[in-house]
Amino acid sequence: MAAPETFSGMLEKTPTTAAAAPITDGLPWETRRWAVAAIFTALAMASLDTAIANIALPAIASDLHVSPAEVVWVVNVYQIALVATLLPLGALGEIVGHQRIYLGGLLLFTLASLGCALAWSLPSLLVARTLQGLGASGLMSVNTALVRFVYPSRMLGRGFGHNALVVATAFTLGPTIASGILALGPWPWLFAVNIPFGVVALLIGMKTLPTTPRATHAFDFAGAALACACLGLFIIGIGSAAHKAAPALVIAELVGAVLFGWILTRRHADHPAPMLPIDLFRRPIFALSAATAVCSFAVQGLAFVSLPFYFEDILHRSQVETGFFMTPWPLVVAFMAPIGGRLSDRYPAGILGGIGMLLLGLGMVLLATLPAEPSVANIVWRTMICGIGFGFFQTPNMKAIMSSAPSHRSGSASGIVATARLTGQTTGAALAALCFALADREGATVALALGAGFAALGSVMSFLRLAVASPQKS
Repeated sequence: MAAPETFSGMLEKTPTTAAAAPITDGLPWETRRWAVAAIFTALAMASLDTAIANIALPAIASDLHVSPAEVVWVVNVYQIALVATLLPLGALGEIVGHQRIYLGGLLLFTLASLGCALAWSLPSLLVARTLQGLGASGLMSVNTALVRFVYPSRMLGRGFGHNALVVATAFTLGPTIASGILALGPWPWLFAVNIPFGVVALLIGMKTLPTTPRATHAFDFAGAALACACLGLFIIGIGSAAHKAAPALVIAELVGAVLFGWILTRRHADHPAPMLPIDLFRRPIFALSAATAVCSFAVQGLAFVSLPFYFEDILHRSQVETGFFMTPWPLVVAFMAPIGGRLSDRYPAGILGGIGMLLLGLGMVLLATLPAEPSVANIVWRTMICGIGFGFFQTPNMKAIMSSAPSHRSGSASGIVATARLTGQTTGAALAALCFALADREGATVALALGAGFAALGSVMSFLRLAVASPQKS
């Protein structure tokens, strides 16, 4: 009997680009519904934890006796660990199997949640949050790749629509869930609640997730380090800019990110499966879809930072009213995502995405040009236009990214989906902060106008996809 294969052995195989096993067209219905439950439960947990910690920061600062400037690192370390490792973990999933990265990420996320709940000081909490971010990266880096193998090809749009629905719902309910938990108990409960859900999702996933094809090229550890440095410094630099750090520091961090990215690109110019997937970016559909995704999430980041200030400072609405006005966007996205998914199985993503981004841009313009004393309905229908456009765009675009990549590069494509989302949101939030710094009270209006510009650019790039041929997938 042959000896069992070790993890290190899987990383050191002879380089080749071929997938290691034949690809089946999705899972049978009975298995698929349980696999989907495991995938989406874990995705919801990771998405919720991106948002709920913000609500708990004052309570954490008070309980651990630290300053607001110190406690904000509870959010920062999670975000840095998450974004910095998306591409390396997506690439590793192509070698060891996407399901292994997902289950490993889920296990680490669940254990780190326990560590967060038991944290006795800020340093211990930061260590646990860093590990939790790494676990969340394992989940998000291969999430869409697993969806590609779980659903049959004829239902891919529907599967990606459900994926977008979960993210939108988690984004919508995150602050409400956090507030409800904090009303019942102390802040450690926010993290402890992940544990039972994580254990159940892990047990179901171990039984039902498909064994995905494995590439046989060696894992590039040096490339992984460069990718982590590039994305990590980018997120740190954007965060420094948003918090009005010294310009020299911001420039140094962003220049460092560009330098590491340049080294990584040069190093992988002829690599069959580069860590930074330049082979995929040579495919026009993939490149345009990824760039359009960054634009769309930059619009979201600009809007979700600027709109609360716009409603409260310009329109003089209360915090309760502001929360109500912000709700239609993600709610409509949750409704539109499955519809966009079904349509993407019939119509080109270039058309659907272009229309969606046009609607998103229109909504931003309508919000920026609200009258001085608008009615509730006048605000809500404008916000709904943004949600309709954003939801109509997301699922077809996600399907375009994944479908334009060869199946054996699904991990890297999935990593780009998550990276585009998080870098777009982070960039949009930082640009909104810059608008406030430069334009003061008019900063919110400027940010909304800038968001409309990003949406227009995204719409143009989306329609450009109609003029290029989709490559043959292998």
